[in-house]
Amino acid sequence: MGGRFITIEGIEGCGKTTQIPMLRGYLETRGWQVTTTREPGGTPVAEAVRKLLLDPDAEQMTDDTELLLVFAARAAHLEQVIRPALEAGACVLCDRFTDATYAYQGGGRGIDDERIAVLEQWVQGRLRPDLTFILDVPVELGLARAGKRGAKDRFEREHLAFFQRVRDAYLTHAQRVPKRYRVVDGDASIDEVHAAMVEIIYETFG
Repeated sequence: MGGRFITIEGIEGCGKTTQIPMLRGYLETRGWQVTTTREPGGTPVAEAVRKLLLDPDAEQMTDDTELLLVFAARAAHLEQVIRPALEAGACVLCDRFTDATYAYQGGGRGIDDERIAVLEQWVQGRLRPDLTFILDVPVELGLARAGKRGAKDRFEREHLAFFQRVRDAYLTHAQRVPKRYRVVDGDASIDEVHAAMVEIIYETFG
């Protein structure tokens, strides 16, 4: 089995960084060739954009600048990593993708979904994930977990209401397209979250 595009989404502290290596290990035991990557990032250009977007000391940028930078990084990521891996029959396991843009720049910043959709179509064409996990945690819990990692990046410095809008946007999109999105309780134990994700993988792909 290969050529599958799986994305993992959620607010800061939801557990993505812990779960992705575990999920990769499971998929590899099933004989899947797996490419793990992240957004923003995945290529030298996209990683440079990531550094700029997360730098708390970077110059003030408008919401539109932020949105366009995200899609500029995504264009490079798609061309150099994601599409080649999918065409080679691999399973691409990506830490965030365009759903994060709808959540953070849409829900968080207040940019209309219609404007984001124009860029999505331009950069991605028809490509969409086959399966999207949303690891859902209460905002206070996620931020408390993230705060233990050290210095806060540019997004982590946002106020609680921003992250509540981000979380709400994720859940709203999940309700609209239940066949692609799977919401997993990120407040459960690490093993319970992993087991839930494995079960969903089995139900989705057999």
